[in-house]
Amino acid sequence: MRKIRRLTVRSIAQQVNIDRETVRKILTEDLDMRKVCAKIVPKEFTEEQKQRKVTICQDLLEEQDDIFGCVITGDETWVYQYDPETKRQSAQWKTANSPRPKKFRRSKSSVKIMLLNFFDIRGIVHYEFVPTGQTVNQVYYLEVLERLREKVKRKRPELFANNSWILHHDNAPAHTALSVREFLATKQITVLEHPAYPPDLAPNAFFCSQR
Repeated sequence: MRKIRRLTVRSIAQQVNIDRETVRKILTEDLDMRKVCAKIVPKEFTEEQKQRKVTICQDLLEEQDDIFGCVITGDETWVYQYDPETKRQSAQWKTANSPRPKKFRRSKSSVKIMLLNFFDIRGIVHYEFVPTGQTVNQVYYLEVLERLREKVKRKRPELFANNSWILHHDNAPAHTALSVREFLATKQITVLEHPAYPPDLAPNAFFCSQR
């Protein structure tokens, strides 16, 4: 990775041969500059990944048919036994003379279970909890897809009848395994392409958090 050289007050003062306090005043008072921390981002994209994301978005925008009514999105997410109450959630109405309520620090539940959830614009199509000790590998995911097809057949018969439903899942190894891709091709299930490491696409976690 290319190392970025960052200028400091000390290095600038050494380069221009003036004292650091003068440099600091020029930066803050004359140039109205402030020292800010870098923003943390999940992933550094390559140029190829950036271009691929643009291409996928352009393809969706140019799509003539209304595909959004046909897309069924699925993903895994952890479900905890409880979530700690936030400071805002614990707020109470009190009079001026009432003592301020106390809130004890509570960690997130260590009891959790993985949820597999598939949904479209009309709601949940299929969901199931992964058995304890079971990992979502390609073998297990193939079983899930079989059960998903049965749910689509029962809950979205119009999409199943003409095979017009589109599966959207991310690029997890279990989703992109050869056996899974062969299964989807055999069943003629169209897959909506998912860009690599999209920071703005976490559909299942967002969907579940709104329910």
